Amino acid sequence: MSAETIVDKDTKKKLEQMELSQRGETSFSGRVVYWLGICFSIAHIYFNTLGTLSELWVSAIHFGGFAFLCALMIPMKRGAVHQKGILFIDIAIGLIAVGCTVYLMVFENALYDRGVNFITADWVAAILAIAVALELTRRTTGWFIPCLILVALTYVFWWGKYLGGVFNFPGLSLETLLFRSYFSGEGMFGSIARISWTYVFMFILFGAFLVKSGAGDFIVELARCAAGRFVGGPGFVAVFGSGLMGSVSGSSVANTVSTGVITIPLMRKAGFPARFSAGVEAAASTGGQLMPPVMGAGAFIMASYTQIPYVDIIGYAALPALLYFLSVAMFVRIEAKRSHADSVEMDTPPIGEVFRNGWHFLLPIAVLVSLLIYGFTPTYAAGISIISVVAASWLSSKPMGFKDVLDALAQGARNMATTAILLVAIGLIVNVISTTGVGNTFSLMINNWAGGSLLITVMLVAIASLVLGMGLPVTASYIVLGTLSAPALYSLISEAQLLQLMVDGTLPEAAKAIFMLADPEAMVVLAAPMSQIDASSLLAMIPSDFKPTLLEQAVDPHTLAMALLSAHMIIFWLSQDSNVTPPVCLTAFAAAAIAKTPPMATGFTAWKVAKGLYIVPLLFAYTQFIGGSLVEMLTIFGFSLVGIYALAAAMEGYLETPLNWFNRILALALGVVLLWPHELLIVNLAATVLFVGLFWYSRRQDLSLQAAAA
Repeated sequence: MSAETIVDKDTKKKLEQMELSQRGETSFSGRVVYWLGICFSIAHIYFNTLGTLSELWVSAIHFGGFAFLCALMIPMKRGAVHQKGILFIDIAIGLIAVGCTVYLMVFENALYDRGVNFITADWVAAILAIAVALELTRRTTGWFIPCLILVALTYVFWWGKYLGGVFNFPGLSLETLLFRSYFSGEGMFGSIARISWTYVFMFILFGAFLVKSGAGDFIVELARCAAGRFVGGPGFVAVFGSGLMGSVSGSSVANTVSTGVITIPLMRKAGFPARFSAGVEAAASTGGQLMPPVMGAGAFIMASYTQIPYVDIIGYAALPALLYFLSVAMFVRIEAKRSHADSVEMDTPPIGEVFRNGWHFLLPIAVLVSLLIYGFTPTYAAGISIISVVAASWLSSKPMGFKDVLDALAQGARNMATTAILLVAIGLIVNVISTTGVGNTFSLMINNWAGGSLLITVMLVAIASLVLGMGLPVTASYIVLGTLSAPALYSLISEAQLLQLMVDGTLPEAAKAIFMLADPEAMVVLAAPMSQIDASSLLAMIPSDFKPTLLEQAVDPHTLAMALLSAHMIIFWLSQDSNVTPPVCLTAFAAAAIAKTPPMATGFTAWKVAKGLYIVPLLFAYTQFIGGSLVEMLTIFGFSLVGIYALAAAMEGYLETPLNWFNRILALALGVVLLWPHELLIVNLAATVLFVGLFWYSRRQDLSLQAAAA
C-alpha cells in the first residue's frame, strides 16, 4: 500500500469527524452504538415489512432509539469526547428520550380516556421530549434550528396574538400545542417522521450495504478508467465519480470524503490549481443530492408533499441531474485547457477488466430500479435490494460475511442518527406552519412582493434558500421553503399554463363559465385568440378564491401535477446552494481540508462552478423540462447543454484558447439565446451552429499554438 493511500485514509477518517466531534467507534459508547445500531436497523426492517404497530408508535420508537444513539455518538460539549462526566449526562439524556417514548406508548389511551386533559406526567413527558429533540438538534446542526423551533412554538401560544396584520394568530393553549407536538401524529411524529423511518432509513441502509460490499471503490475505479485518460481527466473523474456515488449515497459531504481523497490529489498532479480542484469536487459532490435514485431525503419528502409517485420523481430528475454534472464538466474542460492540465498516468487496469471484476455491484441498482418500475413500494424495493447486495457480493472474490452484514447494519444506523433527529425536530416547525396557516400567508406575501412575476418569485426563493442554508442543512431548508413558498410557485407556474390556453383560444367551456362570473362579456372574448396582456388583464379580474377551481377546470390534471413538481424541484435545487455558498458551505470546507486551501476562497470557487444550481431551476419554471414529452425534454436538454457551455466560456473568458472581448460577448449572447424560454427552433439551431463555429475557431487556434510550440 502506498504512502499516499495511507494519508488519504487518515484524511478521510479526519473528514468524517470534522463536522461533528463524534466519539470513536472503538470507545465504550462506540461499541454500545454498534450493537444497538444493529438491533435498531433490524427493527426498522421489521417495521417496514412485517410490522403492525401504529405509525405513531413506530415514529416514537424511531425518535427514542435514534435519540439514544445520537446522545452516545455526539457529546453535549465539543471537545468532551473522552470526559466520563459528559458521557453520563449524555446517557441520561438518551434514557430520557427512551422514557418519553415508553410513556407515550403506555399512557396514550389513558390520555384519551381523560378527554385529552393533561396530568402532571403528561406535561413532563411532552416538555422533556421536545427539550431532548432541541438539544440533540443543537448538537448535530448548531443553534439555528432549535432557536427557530422555539420561535415557532412560542408564536402559537404566546406572542402571535400580539402581532398585527396577516401574521396575527389568536393562539392555542400550551396544553393543546404540546398535545399536537408530541402526543398526536402531527408534530414530532407527523408525516416528516414517517418519511424518516420508512423511505429515508431504508435507502440510507441500502447505501451502507453498498459501500460495505465494495461498490464505492468500484465506482471510483470505474470513473478513473472511463475519464482519467482524457485531457483534464482527473477533473472528469471527480464529476463522473461523484455522479455515480451520489446515485446511491445522496450525501454531498459523503461524496466529498469518498471521492475527493482520490480526485483532488490527482487533479493537482495533472496541473489543476488547488483551489479549483477542491471547488470542482465540492460542486460535483453537491450533485449527489440531485442524482437519482436516492437524492438524499428530498425525493421522499417531495413524493409526500406532491403525492406524485417516487419512481416518477426520480425519472423526471434524471435529465436535469445529468445536465448539472455536465455543466460542472464544462468548467473542468475550460480550466484544463487554461492550466494545461493534461491527462496523468494512473495505475488502473483496463476498463473492461474493471467491469469484469465489478459488474455485480450494478445488480443491486438494477434490482432497485426494476422493482420501482414494477410498482413495488420504495421501502419494499429498498429491502429486497439490500438482500440483493449481499447476494451479489458472493459473485466477487470478497463476499460479504456475517460480520460484514453486521457492520453494514450498524453503519446504516450511525449514518441515520443525525438525520432522524433533524427530521423529527423539523416536524415541529411543519406542524406550526400548518396549524397557523403561515405557509399560505407567506406565499401571498411572495406574490405581492414579486408583483405576479415568476422570475422575481424564483429570485426571492433563491435568496431565502441562501439565508436559510446558512443555518439549516439542505433537507431542513427544503422542508421549510417547500412548506412556505411552494404554493406561490405552483400558482404562478400553473397560471402560466392557463394564460397560454387563453392566448391560444383553447380554453375549455367550463373554465369560460367561471370567467363570466367576473365579466359577462368574457365568453365572447375568450372564443378567439388574444394577446398576453389581454389574457393577464382578464385573469386578474378573477377573485383569488375562484382561481383553484378555475385551474382545475382549465388545465388537465397531469399538467397541474407537473407544475406542482416543478415548483418543488425549483425549491429543492435552490436549497442545495448552501453546500457550496459561503459563509456556510460544509461540502466546500471538506474539499478545502483535502486540498489544503482557504475554506472561504474554495467556497467561492465551488459556487462559481455550481452555476447549474441556478440555471436549471429557471428551466423548470419556464419550460417543459419536467412533464413534457420525451422529445421536448431531450430538446431542452440539448440546447441547454450548449447554452450553459457558452455561458461558462463567457464567464471564464476562455474556451480552447483565451477569448477576446468580442467573442466573450458573443458567447454570452449565444448562451442567453439558447437558455431563453421560446419555441423558435430555428433560432436555437442558429445559435448552436454559431457556438460550434466559435468552438472550432478556438480549437484551431489551440492546435496552431501547439504546432508552433513543437
